[in-house]
Amino acid sequence: MLQYNNRSKEYSKQLRNNMTDAEKMLWLKIRGKQLKGYQFYRQKPIGNFIVDFYCPKGNLVIELDGGQRYSEEGKVKDNHRDKHMESIGLRVLRFSDRDIFENLKGVIEKIWSYL
Repeated sequence: MLQYNNRSKEYSKQLRNNMTDAEKMLWLKIRGKQLKGYQFYRQKPIGNFIVDFYCPKGNLVIELDGGQRYSEEGKVKDNHRDKHMESIGLRVLRFSDRDIFENLKGVIEKIWSYL
């Protein structure tokens, strides 16, 4: 079982209740074991982080990046998060919000290939 910071639990609930449009679109395609029967969780606390989507059976984290993630500070934080996830045996897939809006089918195919 993955460890997480207890302080993250309440915040993750808030994030689930306030998903972005891109997160909602992707969630509709991956929820309910729609991809190869794999279960996904949204806004999952892992360590000191909250990841957008997590698939335990696939050891996979999916992150959706809005515009703020492309700043230098955002890139550094994302790199730190990705290294932590990889250190505990998880693979990280990152997609931009634009990928979701313009090529959702391609995003789903890429996720499918990682499962």
